[in-house]
Amino acid sequence: MSPESGGAGSRAAGIGRARPPAGTDLPPAGFLLLAGLTLFWGLNWPFMKLALDEIPVWTFRTICLLAGGGALLLIAKLGGRRVALTAAELPALAFCALFNIIGWHLLSAYGVSLMEAGRASIIAYTMPVWAALLSVPVLGEAFTWRKVGALLLGMAGMALLVGPDFLALGRAPLGALLMLAAAVSWATGTVLIKRIAWQASVTTVVGWQLLIGALPIGLGMVLFEGPPRLGEISALAWGATVYVVAFPIIFCHWAYFSVVRLFPASLAAIGTLLIPVIGVLSSALVLGEVLGLREILALFLVCAALAVVLLQPSAR
Repeated sequence: MSPESGGAGSRAAGIGRARPPAGTDLPPAGFLLLAGLTLFWGLNWPFMKLALDEIPVWTFRTICLLAGGGALLLIAKLGGRRVALTAAELPALAFCALFNIIGWHLLSAYGVSLMEAGRASIIAYTMPVWAALLSVPVLGEAFTWRKVGALLLGMAGMALLVGPDFLALGRAPLGALLMLAAAVSWATGTVLIKRIAWQASVTTVVGWQLLIGALPIGLGMVLFEGPPRLGEISALAWGATVYVVAFPIIFCHWAYFSVVRLFPASLAAIGTLLIPVIGVLSSALVLGEVLGLREILALFLVCAALAVVLLQPSAR
């Protein structure tokens, strides 16, 4: 599936190729993108919960993916980037979209609709564990002690947050299992998209990924929910949807796959560990969900995990 025939010049521009040379510092742009997507993806969870209180899952995801994918391709076109895909890229992109878009967006939307938004975000961001494990056999990345330590600290923070709430598997077993499946799906897509040598730009690849994923989800909307009744949606739900499209869908998808291009896949995944903490804090503020000592201690552990792996002096 990998279009590897583009020559040395083309191998410098796609998602799956750019990597910091050995012995050089990790690119500052990657840290800035991580900071932005951490904030906006963390805030995504309470806003998505507000939207899904009124908009059915398939309809909500269809709106988000069509609007987000179309906007990214327009941005690519206006920026002078190639929008058309090659014959070799299309099947590879469809396969990645199966995990990154269809699996992640449907499973996470159903999961968050069945449980508390903050707790759903915690289960979803077990993703770095699966991505770090998959990157070893699929990408040949080294599973270093630094990464092991970061994962252990980060997952300790998440376990502290879930803690007694792991009874969520008892109170809302389906929601928790769907969120776990969403995490595995996203991790698989992250590793696959790093594996493939794309000739198109990040903006183009992400835009087409969203639109390809929108096709079966839009069909599911028609089959399972019927034509959308947009006039029945309140201004609050529309506002939440606009936020989800503008930031988590458009900016964060682009930023995340840019980080995957700049950093090793396992490191990019570990960099998302702070997102569920933002999700829990923002859910407490927006939705009135519980916030206490566990959340504060979890924030400390997750920040420590990020420091272990991201504040290293070099990428060597």
